[in-house]
Amino acid sequence: MKKGLLSFIICIVSFCANAQSGYEITINLKNCKDTLAYLTFYQMDKTMIKDTCTTIKNGKIVFKGKGKLDKGIYSLVSQQKSICFDFFIDDATQKLEISSDAAPDKIINELTAVNNPRENTFFEYVRFITKQKRDFQELKQRTILKTKKDTLDFNEKQAALEKTINTFEEKYLAENKGTYIGDVFNLKVEKVLKEIPKASNGRPDSLKVYQYYKDHYWENVNFKDDGIMRNPFFFNKLKKYFTSLVPVHPDSVSVEIDKIMAKTVPGTILNKVLLAHFTYTYETSEIMGFDKVFVHMSDQYFKTGKAVGVYEDENIAKIIKRADKLKPLLIGAPAQELYMIKAEDFDKMKAMGFENAKNSEEMTNVFYAHQQEVNKLFLKLSDVKAKYTLLIFWDVDCSHCQKEIPKLLDQYNELIKQHKDIKVYSVYMQHEGEKYLKYIAEHKLPWINVYDGAHYNNAIEKYDVYSTPVFYLLDQNKVIKAKRFGADQLGKIVETIEKETK
Repeated sequence: MKKGLLSFIICIVSFCANAQSGYEITINLKNCKDTLAYLTFYQMDKTMIKDTCTTIKNGKIVFKGKGKLDKGIYSLVSQQKSICFDFFIDDATQKLEISSDAAPDKIINELTAVNNPRENTFFEYVRFITKQKRDFQELKQRTILKTKKDTLDFNEKQAALEKTINTFEEKYLAENKGTYIGDVFNLKVEKVLKEIPKASNGRPDSLKVYQYYKDHYWENVNFKDDGIMRNPFFFNKLKKYFTSLVPVHPDSVSVEIDKIMAKTVPGTILNKVLLAHFTYTYETSEIMGFDKVFVHMSDQYFKTGKAVGVYEDENIAKIIKRADKLKPLLIGAPAQELYMIKAEDFDKMKAMGFENAKNSEEMTNVFYAHQQEVNKLFLKLSDVKAKYTLLIFWDVDCSHCQKEIPKLLDQYNELIKQHKDIKVYSVYMQHEGEKYLKYIAEHKLPWINVYDGAHYNNAIEKYDVYSTPVFYLLDQNKVIKAKRFGADQLGKIVETIEKETK
């Protein structure tokens, strides 16, 4: 889906300019030696190019266009990136003149916006923050932490610096309330509980602190305004919310996504960007079980038509198809039945002619010619009786399997030593029986070793085995408890499940 997401973002950028009055940004930098400069803007975690100035004379850079610039934080980036600074554009600022006579590495020190007091207060803020960071770096460089007192002194100075910055930002936010730049800084300023009550044990009530912080996290953030994402703070705030404040559980994440999406206006750029972001993030999540969020996105937004205009119809169909494929494989879902043949019955299947069938028609004919006999040889997944069933799909010739299977065997043997009731339903994904039997014998695999001898299961599709090995851990009712983990994680996963059960 990466390609679809990229084409979507490019499409969004192409609509950023509308047909109203044009913009003109003039930047006079006396000491700029570059011949090329870019006008860029922030959008979520990306920096997009809006315009290019290909002719710079005597340090004069002009960006001019017929369309209106969308409000946001923009940047001037010189060709060699030796000069780079931010400024903001709002609905009232489409013609802006900025100048500085300072050297490239000190541009910000003298940066001035002509006839734009609010832009100048923004530059003052940037200068203040730059100085505070520089002073702190100098403090770190000259501080030697030899004793506990040295550390305490340094921590006090750091806390004092943070307090100075917070006070300045809160004052700046109050002075610019109701403006676009005020909305931007509202994203940056942390809403914390200043008077912390005591808990029953006499200590500061950390639960109250957390709850206040979470309840006020999105306070005064206008999700109906597309401009709220065109700055360097929005994406980090969004990311922090889902990594630090939302419980690490797919159901909790899905609820919070729905809350945020409900704050947006359907069809707006912010609505589309957030929908694309959440879908892609959880489609590619490496956290076990979080494919459930992706399935939720499909059911809640793609199947209901809310993704029209965000993705092309072809990609919407692909996402729905992918989510529907994953739904029966979610943690908590009952494992789908498998009808496999034991490895030791390979010669019987070969004698029936299964290994000589050249196409699906011949395979079907062989199956129906020996149906009763084959049915007696089937060893179903549901036939396995154990507290834990480890379902594995692998291939003898797979290099990754050759590393993981021995690790898995060690983990299995350790669990057996601990008297854990666990069995392994080991599915070989090919049909080279002699090779499979040889590997089983050489590595002494004490498992239920099977393969799809009758070509009956289509395990690749049924269990999403697009590469090997793939592991699923099932409970005594054959409900999926864990999946797609590394072999050396098995013991810890069983331990975690048993702790949760208790």
